[in-house]
Amino acid sequence: MLQNRVNPWGALCAVSDRGQLMGNRGILHNEHNNIVRAWNHKAWVTCLLQFKDIQRPKPFSQGNYSELFFLDEVTAFAAGHRPCNFCQRARTQQFKEAWVRANIPAAEQPAVTMPDIDKVLHAERAIRGGGKKIYSCSLSELPRGAMFDLDGVAYAVGLDGVHRWSFAGYGSAVAMDGNATVEVLTPASVVRTFSAGFVPKAHESLKLS
Repeated sequence: MLQNRVNPWGALCAVSDRGQLMGNRGILHNEHNNIVRAWNHKAWVTCLLQFKDIQRPKPFSQGNYSELFFLDEVTAFAAGHRPCNFCQRARTQQFKEAWVRANIPAAEQPAVTMPDIDKVLHAERAIRGGGKKIYSCSLSELPRGAMFDLDGVAYAVGLDGVHRWSFAGYGSAVAMDGNATVEVLTPASVVRTFSAGFVPKAHESLKLS
């Protein structure tokens, strides 16, 4: 079993569940199909499982990027990925426009490129050696679609409460004290983007609207 399923901390795991999105960070595997690096470039993207008539080679083929899989877009954003501009061009543009509005002064917005955004996301998500960068805030400050870590468990903020994450989906909504301090997994600039109105796509077990 390949180590290619991504959790909200951005770690690569070997599990049987596939998820709703594919993506990549470049070539991460060696000739034995073992993961040997956490990333190979800063453009961490999410892709559609099917796009036109394109057929991918066998996963982890030599010389090809390492195919990664995500439960949904909520999980992918938490891990630090963003939509691919090739197979999700319209979604990428929606995200870019929303991200720029939420994070960049108006006078500077026209000059922002996707590589600029990737640079910011990389600084917000990654620690040298493969760790996950997080920050603390009150639960009440988080918008729907944001993910956080509480006592080593990942949760997503939904319409009706917070939901425990798993590779198979989200659990039932649970009440949690809004004043609780949580460790935020979703990069800070993406959280601001969600707060400004951009809604990530969620697995059917999580309602955001």
